[in-house]
Amino acid sequence: MRPTVHHIEPTPAQLAWQADRMGVFFHFGINTFHGKEWSDGTLPASSFNPTQLDAGQWVRTAREAGAKYVVLTAKHHDGFCLWPTALTDYSVASSPWKGGKGDVVAEVAAACREYGMKLGLYLSPWDRNAECYADSKAYDEFYLGQLRELCSNYGELHELWFDGAGSEGHEYDWAWIAALIEELQPGAMVFNMGQPTIRWVGNEDGLAADPVEYVVEQTDFSNYTVVTTKLEEALYLPPECDVSIRRGWFWHEDQEPKTLEHLLAIYYRSVGLGANLLLNLPPDTRGLIPEEDVARVREFGAEINRRFETPLPASVRDLGEGRWELDFGQPVTIDHLLLAEDLSGGQLVRSHRISNTDDGGLLASGGTVLASGGTFGSQRIHAFPAVTVRRLTVEVEGDGARLAAVDGFRTGAESVPEIAYLAPTDYPEDH
Repeated sequence: MRPTVHHIEPTPAQLAWQADRMGVFFHFGINTFHGKEWSDGTLPASSFNPTQLDAGQWVRTAREAGAKYVVLTAKHHDGFCLWPTALTDYSVASSPWKGGKGDVVAEVAAACREYGMKLGLYLSPWDRNAECYADSKAYDEFYLGQLRELCSNYGELHELWFDGAGSEGHEYDWAWIAALIEELQPGAMVFNMGQPTIRWVGNEDGLAADPVEYVVEQTDFSNYTVVTTKLEEALYLPPECDVSIRRGWFWHEDQEPKTLEHLLAIYYRSVGLGANLLLNLPPDTRGLIPEEDVARVREFGAEINRRFETPLPASVRDLGEGRWELDFGQPVTIDHLLLAEDLSGGQLVRSHRISNTDDGGLLASGGTVLASGGTFGSQRIHAFPAVTVRRLTVEVEGDGARLAAVDGFRTGAESVPEIAYLAPTDYPEDH
């Protein structure tokens, strides 16, 4: 009998990726030096010339944010390559930076090794510089050659990021691409296109929504179209929530980083709902993460650590029929609770309710409800007014569901932060 979509099991690599919870995006390239988001492949390679590029500073900043991996835009839609590819002259090899001998991908890879960070690479399928792009077969060979370089020369890759923007209507040989990845980087997560193992959340604001479904039958294509990609069968594809610390993905002198409150609000609505967060930190024309962004990231990472570095673990007793008793062993005061599902058999929890049965409420009636929601997946963070409890009851809808972990926290923050604004994400091609 074919399993239901909710019983589709993840791979160990998918579970390991979900346990990372947060990564950092680095959008850097020819656009950085022209104040653009998308360029058309005609900007001169000679304009790429960072004066103080320090990939170690990038990766250290990502680590201070709490990230476990980074994703670098090795090639954006303009086709400019941050490594000295043998397949086009439109790369760092044609720039004055380091006399044409530089390799940004290599420097980021080395920094990741130094600081214990996992490396991911973004290779745009759409290429506005490549003359062969209009010829699908010729471009497939060109693109596979670039992908082979990246998958062969920079060590183990944690993630390969395929952006659908601009590729509407273009046919790629995704089976060929998937075979190459399987050959050279079988452990890499594949983002959203071809034969994906993770998917895009569907917006560029960094926000998931309850329920966060890990098993889907289609994926959203890009932020610039309503097109979706229908999968041949339902797949376990946990979502990644991408968002930039500034309005733009690339650095712009006139932009400022989001507030701490806004970043915290994003964290609760991504990681706190069971998705991964990919926070973009764009280096400037010096080749450095701007000082104000570094300061904000340190503030953000420190606050996340302050709230969640000292858990109050609870033992779990199975009461049967999708109900568990949580016991902290003694009365504790908490204002947050983190729940994690055992996902080894797939995502099974459809909804849940947490009740306080220490306050005179009867177990049979569920007691006073502290929090409720849909899925909780790899982690679900609830915030509520502080309460002193010893025991709680968790009830779920979902046959065969199991709890993996439960932790309480006393943070001093008793609600999920509000998002004061949402920056527009409609970046035109000539921005």
